[in-house]
Amino acid sequence: MHGLGHSTTHWDVMQIRDLPYPDPGKPDARSGPSFLYWLGRSQLRGQLKSLSWGLLHQLGVAGLPLGAGLAVQAVVDRSGGRLALAGAVIALFGAAITVGDTMLHRAAVTNWITAASRVQQLLSRKTAELGSALTRRVAAGEVVAVSTGDVEKIGWFVEALSRFLAAVVAVVVVCVGLVLYVPSIGVVVAVGVPVLALAVLPLLPRATRRADVQREKAGRATELAADTVAGLRVLRGIGGEELFLTRYREASQEVRRAAVRSARMWALISAIQVFLPGVLMITVVWYGAILAGDGRISVGELVTVYSAVTLLLFPLRHFEEIAMAYSFSRPSATRAARVLRLERTSHDGERGGLDDSRPTGDLYDPATGLLARAGRLTAVVCGDPDAAGRLAERLGGHATEEEKSPSVLLGEVALDDLPLDAARASVLVQDKDPVLLSGTLTELLDVPASGDVRPRDALDAAQCDDVLAALVQASVDGSGDPLRSRITERGRSLSGGQRQRLALARSLVADPEVLVLDEPTSAVDSHTEARIAEGVRRLRSGRTTVVFASSPLLLDRADTVVFVHEGKVAAVGAHRELLRDDARYLGVVTRSTDDETESGTDAGRTGDGTDDVTHVPTPLKTREQLEEIEESA
Repeated sequence: MHGLGHSTTHWDVMQIRDLPYPDPGKPDARSGPSFLYWLGRSQLRGQLKSLSWGLLHQLGVAGLPLGAGLAVQAVVDRSGGRLALAGAVIALFGAAITVGDTMLHRAAVTNWITAASRVQQLLSRKTAELGSALTRRVAAGEVVAVSTGDVEKIGWFVEALSRFLAAVVAVVVVCVGLVLYVPSIGVVVAVGVPVLALAVLPLLPRATRRADVQREKAGRATELAADTVAGLRVLRGIGGEELFLTRYREASQEVRRAAVRSARMWALISAIQVFLPGVLMITVVWYGAILAGDGRISVGELVTVYSAVTLLLFPLRHFEEIAMAYSFSRPSATRAARVLRLERTSHDGERGGLDDSRPTGDLYDPATGLLARAGRLTAVVCGDPDAAGRLAERLGGHATEEEKSPSVLLGEVALDDLPLDAARASVLVQDKDPVLLSGTLTELLDVPASGDVRPRDALDAAQCDDVLAALVQASVDGSGDPLRSRITERGRSLSGGQRQRLALARSLVADPEVLVLDEPTSAVDSHTEARIAEGVRRLRSGRTTVVFASSPLLLDRADTVVFVHEGKVAAVGAHRELLRDDARYLGVVTRSTDDETESGTDAGRTGDGTDDVTHVPTPLKTREQLEEIEESA
């Protein structure tokens, strides 16, 4: 990672045409305001450019009253020369307004887009770094909200900031100018304007709370909708579709009610911003008319003051906008910072201390005692499917900072010490619910790979013949080539088993040093499962493969079976040996009850009371014990 100072100099000259950023930088994610400050500092030159154009525009607006007052006074005095001068002044300020407004809009929108792009790149990088660990620590609905609506709100604040600063300068200049030009009325304006700007501050906390409630409910509704759509096929099968639709309708109504309550508060703030300036305008006109009637100020001065106060209301609108922008963006920035603060486990300093060389050797997890021999097919049996999923993620180096266990070792190298790309290339984890992206089958299988496994061979090993036939039948190009057939979003047009096999083929094409499969055949029938087991064993010959499964068809074809009980390796051996020797393993694999397991165990007792069944071993704790057990087996 480049240093912040060096990167900031480079970022400042970035334009929309240069996006995406080569390096979005290392954000200050301690809090929402810190993150917003970091964003503004990261594009300092863009903010200064926008501020400069904003000042030109605002000061042009503020200068128009001077020209108007000069013109009126010139008419009263019947001075053609001064009237021409007033026209020139008005034309000059008009040109400043035109150029300033055009360039301000261009610079502000550039700031908005570049800031939003930076945030999206940071979130994408963090998502790629954490993988599935992200949704275990942050709700899926919140991740969606951060990467969509929150990015827009953060960009809005970054865009509005420079315009607000320009408006502040313009208001100060106008107030000071009026005090110097017409002190009697200028003092009234100088006192009234800060009151107008600060009048809505007491209402902002309540408005912010209501907006937070609305966003929270919207995030929950989004998460519910995503879950409903993802499980629509299952819901229809069990008749639960209407139940979930009713829940979503209720969630939508809660979002609507929260949005109405939030809108009412913002409407009140807007009404105050209209009412109080009106009161100030009436006060200035009434007092100015009295002064003009007494001859204490001229008609031109009265027109100048009136015009200045009228146009002063324009920059004051930016005070309301920045208040709304900050109220909406602060919670959004806080959520983004919370996601960006998440880190992978790093026990020995910052990731990336080693070079990009990919290690080889046995895969060993010190936390559980699991040892997968290099070049062999190892099956892992866990009684708890959730624990199996977490262990599979650990083997891939996807553990998070919340998991304090020591790093998994590949050979003698800790995965946490490897650069992220090298770790992902060395150990590939396919979870039990793989995701298929839309596109052609060729694009699906176009993944970083060794090149040693052809897509056709991987599809054959994963038993995808019926999937290819279905894709050809559904193809619209008439080519008859399944590799050119398109897969719909998340593979929704395919069955669960078909999606599972395509994902397995994709993993086989990648041909990593270590492939970890979590229940890769849970959605297929037993005959297909047996053929898949043989295909994977054949195609992965000489490569390290770890399969989390409880199917006897898979377990019987593994070189080694490891039984994990209560977070520790409890037994290692061949499938049939463990069935005979370990009652707990028998119970997990056959899904029998405790009574059935005990009955099966008692059946092996001899007449003299001794056991034919080997005593259940105690949990294994060291790598040396595992090696001794494997050698004896």
